[in-house]
Amino acid sequence: MITLRKLTKRYGEKTVVDALTCDVAPGQVTGFLGPNGAGKSTTMRMTVGLDHPQDGEVLVGGRRYGELRHPLREVGALLDAKALHPGRSAGKHLLAMARSNGIASRRVEEVLATVGLSDVAGKRAGQFSLGMGQRLGIAGALLGDPGVLLFDEPVNGLDPDGVRWVRQLMRSLAAEGRTVFVSSHLMSEMQLTADHLIVIGKGRLLADAPVAEFIAGNSRTTVSVRVPDAAERSSLDARLHAEGGLTHPGESGELVVDGLDVTRVGDLVHELGIRVHGLAERTASLEQAYMELTASSVEYGVSA
Repeated sequence: MITLRKLTKRYGEKTVVDALTCDVAPGQVTGFLGPNGAGKSTTMRMTVGLDHPQDGEVLVGGRRYGELRHPLREVGALLDAKALHPGRSAGKHLLAMARSNGIASRRVEEVLATVGLSDVAGKRAGQFSLGMGQRLGIAGALLGDPGVLLFDEPVNGLDPDGVRWVRQLMRSLAAEGRTVFVSSHLMSEMQLTADHLIVIGKGRLLADAPVAEFIAGNSRTTVSVRVPDAAERSSLDARLHAEGGLTHPGESGELVVDGLDVTRVGDLVHELGIRVHGLAERTASLEQAYMELTASSVEYGVSA
């Protein structure tokens, strides 16, 4: 369990994290989302003692990170895959981490095998590709077999097979009862991976909810109906408006209906005797719901 209590961090006059209060529960993958500059990385750094808040606190299992006697056995983190000595081999890098926390040296071989780097254990970490560096960082997070894990952009630089592997790893770790806290900008991947979401904007909590609840609460479900005949499409459009529906043309020429469910639209099509080539309910994606929620919180946006 990670507990954030009125966590506040300021740099000069700028407030990066503003009284952030929430819990990251065990047994599930919790996605940590927010625009660039929202305070995600700063929050994770404060969790593992690399930065310190002006107000509030972060507790891991009820204690501050600095109070943990062997922190790598309780908290594993991948915050910056490049935070290592480039001239040291992958195996030696992990061995140094293990010895600093009283972790058995055999764990080095175990985690290298887990992340698929056994064959390059003797290679200098500075010669690793971005994806290999990410795998080594994940190995370091797993080294102490901790109950709490933090990952900041863990799929950065990985190929599709590697991305799928990370997704399965996160879910398996959560299934073991661990606390898994993952920050990412890849919404499609987060939708496949996370069970719960914490969303922040400009340092403030915007949402703390299960993925399905978040999507439902921050987007609308619409109905798509494809009518090949223009005259029939116009008739249906008029009837839909009379029933209280709102319509607009879709990207492929179909009618997109808002305000009526798919059952009612199907009944109207049947009543009018109209031939259709498609009728489907459209549920918003996580990306659409996220963009809707954070539209006013983007600090470093660009013009179209």
